[in-house]
This record gives sequence, C-alpha cells and structure tokens, in this order.
Amino acid sequence: MADEALSRAGLHFDELNKIRVLEPEVQQQTAELKEECKEFVDKIGDFQKIVGTFIDVVDNVSKEVEKEKMKAIGSRNLLKSIAKQREAQQQQLQALIAERKMQLERLRIQYENLQKEESEQNEFIEQFILQK
Repeated sequence: MADEALSRAGLHFDELNKIRVLEPEVQQQTAELKEECKEFVDKIGDFQKIVGTFIDVVDNVSKEVEKEKMKAIGSRNLLKSIAKQREAQQQQLQALIAERKMQLERLRIQYENLQKEESEQNEFIEQFILQK
C-alpha cells in the first residue's frame, strides 16, 4: 500500500531499497541507452579516424597524380620545343644548301669563263709563236 502511494507520487524503490524518481524499468532502459550511446560515440570516433586516414591517403595520391601530371605537361612542352628547334634547324640547313648551290653555280660559271679565257690565251700564244 505504501509502495502504491509512492508509485502514484512518482517515487520508487530500487533493488537496494533506495528511493528513485524513475521507475526501475525506465532507469534500466536509460542505463542501456547510455551504454549504447557510448558505444555509438566510440564507433563514430573510430569511423572518423578511418575517414581521416582515407582522406590523407587520397590527398597523397592526389598530390602524386598532380606531380606526374606536371611532369607529363613538361615533357610534352619539351617535345614541342625540340620539334620546333629541329624544324628551325632544318630550315637553316636548307637555306645553307641553297646558298652553297648558288655559290657552286657561280664558281662553275667562273671556272668555265677561266677555261675559255685560258684557251683564248693559249690560242693567242700559239698564234704569237707562229708569227715569229
């Protein structure tokens, strides 16, 4: 009867006969909920550590990819530069070949003129010797 009156007033006795505001079942559920929350918080902490590690790994991979990308861009630019240098060198060599061909033609004409002049002088010398 006293238990019923206390229960109606919202007071209860626990297993150690201490007066409690909560019913024993509610108190037990509250304790279980508290334990589950603690486990949940621990699992969230572990998850955050795993995610942090994953983010670090992804950041490192991203940095490596960026570094390799920059190397590839540098190599591509170097290849373009080398191709342009070779093209310029080829043009210079073609210009040199054209210049040498012109020089060869000029020297050939000069040689022919000198041969003609030599033959004329030899003919003149022969005529001069024959006249004497």
